[in-house]
Amino acid sequence: MESSEQIKTSDLNSHFCIKLAVHIFLEEAEKGSNFVFSPVSLQILLRLIAIGSTGSTLDQILTCLGSKSTEDLNSLFSLVLDVTAGQNSYEKDLTTGPLVTMVNGSFIDQRFGLKSSYEGILRDVYKAEAKAVEFASKADQVIEEVNTWAEDVTSGLFKELLPPGSLGSDTALVFANALYFKGAWNQKFDLERSMHRDFYLLTGEIVQVPYMTTTKRERSIYREINGYKILKIPYQSGNDSGKFSMYFFLPLENNGLQHMVQNFNSTPGFFNQEFQLREENLGVRFWIPRFKFSFEFEASKTINELGLTLPFIAVKEFTELACSAHDEKLCVSKIFHKSFIDVNEEGTEAVASSGLARMSRRCRRVKPPGFIADHPFLFMIREETSRIVFFIGAVINPLLSTS
Repeated sequence: MESSEQIKTSDLNSHFCIKLAVHIFLEEAEKGSNFVFSPVSLQILLRLIAIGSTGSTLDQILTCLGSKSTEDLNSLFSLVLDVTAGQNSYEKDLTTGPLVTMVNGSFIDQRFGLKSSYEGILRDVYKAEAKAVEFASKADQVIEEVNTWAEDVTSGLFKELLPPGSLGSDTALVFANALYFKGAWNQKFDLERSMHRDFYLLTGEIVQVPYMTTTKRERSIYREINGYKILKIPYQSGNDSGKFSMYFFLPLENNGLQHMVQNFNSTPGFFNQEFQLREENLGVRFWIPRFKFSFEFEASKTINELGLTLPFIAVKEFTELACSAHDEKLCVSKIFHKSFIDVNEEGTEAVASSGLARMSRRCRRVKPPGFIADHPFLFMIREETSRIVFFIGAVINPLLSTS
């Protein structure tokens, strides 16, 4: 039986997550590129749009996010804050649990009046102060200000969330969100056993990449089912209420990643399930590549393709957001998203930053147990009690690094 928290976060981690992952994968796999993104970070921006909208626009966003009302949206974000509460001190000892920090920001044109009720939700629920700026004559300066904000809250990993020219005189407001995660493995990796091994690319090419493994006595949380393997590696948690884990999904076939991801897409709530894993001693048949890369994309095109179209069309349905929205048509112009991940013998560091720019006035055979990730695979980072998915990604080639 699922707890009430798990049922609620089934909405937060709606089918939208895996559908977005499938779309990104199909585009990036053709290029042979890795990807990683944060469903939570992107969904928070969509929630900020939703609570300012009405009519068909609101209905479409709620359907996309799997929520019934704006009250649900706000309570779900409160749950995200509960999960990360008390875990955001940069001086934190990772043996007591991962460092998890999430912050929101909003930059509002000084000519554009927010409704006091919306500004209150920004401040009280989403912990984002509405900062007045001037887009008409200082758009470039605002871009620099937003990028400085993103750099500060991501420990300097992202220096350019909004690209040059992404804001203009018709910009009304910008929302931004940043998420930082750093955790130490509960299951220790043996540095002395790390070595280079073969990795089979989707093209059939074989490359040598650095792998890590545990001691031969370690037991792993594992399962093989329906043509793929699942491996779960918990992070150290100590006395923290949040219990985080990283999952690896490895198809049995070297070129089976696309088929596996599409199967996940046909299973609503796939990432929310228990998975029914068990402890196995994988012994010498346990190898995971080290990887470190960043990924960025403009998400509005992909979100449109998933059926969420109305927020990107100039309509008079943002009446809960702005005092002047009754007289003006507003629309979402661009959604920029950047993520970074570093997986090594010590643990994981992952960062995501999203910027909404802008609300505009213009608009096989059975084998002995083993987990050798020597070909492309999918991964996610999830908090176990709430089952909130913080990061999803795929490793196509561990040697690729854009950090």
